[in-house]
Amino acid sequence: MSDLRKGLINSLKFLAFFIIGIIFLWLAFRNVEFRKLVDGLKEANYSWVLLSLLFAMMAYISRARRWILLVNPLGYKPSLINTFYSVMTGYLANLALPRIGEITRCVALSRKEKIPVDQLLGTVVIERTIDFFSLLAIMAGLIILREKEIYEFLKASIFIPLREKVFSVLGFTWIIWAVLITLFAITLLLVIRYRKLLRKIHFISKLFDIARGVIDGLKTITNLKNKWEFVFHTIFIWMNYALMTWVVVFALNSFGNSIFLLVIGGLAMSAPVQSGLGAFHYIISRGVAFIAGVNIEEGLVYAFLTHESQLIMVLIIGGLSFFMIFRKHEKDKTVA
Repeated sequence: MSDLRKGLINSLKFLAFFIIGIIFLWLAFRNVEFRKLVDGLKEANYSWVLLSLLFAMMAYISRARRWILLVNPLGYKPSLINTFYSVMTGYLANLALPRIGEITRCVALSRKEKIPVDQLLGTVVIERTIDFFSLLAIMAGLIILREKEIYEFLKASIFIPLREKVFSVLGFTWIIWAVLITLFAITLLLVIRYRKLLRKIHFISKLFDIARGVIDGLKTITNLKNKWEFVFHTIFIWMNYALMTWVVVFALNSFGNSIFLLVIGGLAMSAPVQSGLGAFHYIISRGVAFIAGVNIEEGLVYAFLTHESQLIMVLIIGGLSFFMIFRKHEKDKTVA
């Protein structure tokens, strides 16, 4: 009965996230001239898309090596190939449910290298913490260097549409903002004041544990044996992400700021939908249209080429990786 209930809950989660993604897709593609979109896809130079996939693959391999550096202090030395297979299997799982890939890749590596899953989950928390702060650092640098452009983009693509579709219906926009800010401040004060009582609530306790894990994870980095190699791979991963974002722009013979697209794309991929479905298309298309001065159809062509090419690669490489882990695992089981 518990397995049936768990399966039902996962199915409902999948459906809910999928519906959210469809809504984002509708927002992204409404009022779009599909003929222009199709023509843009036909005229694109796909050699740049292939180069983008090469940069993505280099980032995935580097991510696998960086994960090994976090696993080594646990007393295990997983191979690069098995770690890579596990990473790609995790990306494949994310196509089903957002963030389930973090657990899936731990399970996959555990099957191949006989490493306890709970210990691997700890390393993933550390890794994601570093990625989160890396994105924040890049975002902060972008805001400092291009504050005016960032503000104008947010104003044109988010603040004004939000005001027109929601706040204008209610009227007195400034009052609504004041209420929201006040509620946020009161909530923050209550959390700080009654944090011990809140810990008795399972969900809240989990959030506190995650926050503690983030802090502990940052402390762990300073004790790594190969900390400079870890720093190198972190920089190398984000450099490749920037390059894979940048080169696709040339497929459309237009110009764009790769760091800007990297940041807003990273935020879009954090949306609670399968692999950024819809959210990526909406935000990136508006971002390209804003910084390159092109129409929304060309922005959507860029978003489509970037997202769907990565999606196809994850399906192929992730599927092969899952097969290799499963096949070899069964073979080892038979020999034993």
